[in-house]
Amino acid sequence: MDLRRPSGADRRPWWTSHALVAVPLLLILVVTVADILAPPDVHLGPFLVAAPAITASFAGPRMTAFVGVMAVLAQAVVAAVRTSLTDLNHSLQITALILISAFVTFIAYRRERHERELTRLRTVAKATQEVLLRPPPERIGPLRIASVYLAAEAEAQIGGDLYAVARTARGTRIIIGDVRGKGLEAIGDAALVLGAFRGAAHRQAELPALVEHLDGAASSDLTDPGGPQDERADQGETFITAAVLDVPDAESALHLVNCGHPPPLLLRDGRVTPLEVSRPALPLGLTEFVRSEFAVESFPFEDGDVVLLYTDGVIEARDTSGAFYPLTQRITAWSDKGDGDRPQALLRFLCRDLMAHSGGCLGDDAAMVAVERLPAAGA
Repeated sequence: MDLRRPSGADRRPWWTSHALVAVPLLLILVVTVADILAPPDVHLGPFLVAAPAITASFAGPRMTAFVGVMAVLAQAVVAAVRTSLTDLNHSLQITALILISAFVTFIAYRRERHERELTRLRTVAKATQEVLLRPPPERIGPLRIASVYLAAEAEAQIGGDLYAVARTARGTRIIIGDVRGKGLEAIGDAALVLGAFRGAAHRQAELPALVEHLDGAASSDLTDPGGPQDERADQGETFITAAVLDVPDAESALHLVNCGHPPPLLLRDGRVTPLEVSRPALPLGLTEFVRSEFAVESFPFEDGDVVLLYTDGVIEARDTSGAFYPLTQRITAWSDKGDGDRPQALLRFLCRDLMAHSGGCLGDDAAMVAVERLPAAGA
């Protein structure tokens, strides 16, 4: 999903800017005619300053300067018709109009440059997102998968939420996680865990060994002696919640290790069941302080079932009254209406519903992965 938006006057269609510039030009014409026809003691020339000011709100510096010149010429015409160009009143009006036009042209230049910088940042953020959160294949083994990432900061597009899918000889492994914190440090921790998962998911035969490897990678980063002293002092406050799944091809089940993450939701025949584990592990990066066992628990995962993985940015989204987003109830209200791609349809529904609930503004990054088990070929 491309979250980038075109920005800057140079990103607008040419006809849009041309249509908008008619407004200040029409204003110049109206004010000029009205000022010429007005009584001698009425001066409407100061209203011409609105023309370049309006133009600076939507156009670039060149167009703003052009409108400013037109406004100055119009003021000169008024002065020549009503009195003379050397009249003190009109001379002051022309001087003020020149200064204000130059100022708003500079503002338009600064705004356009800032928008170009934001466009470059969005491009970098998009590239980073595509590298770190590579979209999983729509079809992998007996599974159909869809994913979405909603960043709380529109310009960032990516934060500390993470997910990845890896294919193994016996099935498919999936991870979803959430790094405590925001900013570049959270993105770095997310990249570390994703790299460890992609590198070890194929080698670690048992799920607990894989999760232990991920915990070791997270712990080694949190204890890195190369960081500033104040950052190392806060290492106990940094951790990563994660849910790691193993979905065998030949077994109608999924195996789950939950490290302090919100429980996945199983959708079957219109009913939603949280996959609560009885022995949750500590979040990744905290086992250095308290030893934790990475216990695997299994749940039925049959043909036609859909499992939704999500981060707490989804369930902690609030509406205007402060109420949290009722994810379980909203999934129950969803109907696939025979849509062949149920994971994609579910995520589209949840994204629209979540943004409507939160008023289009999320308090935290949100990531979701939907997985459907398909019937075996020929079944």
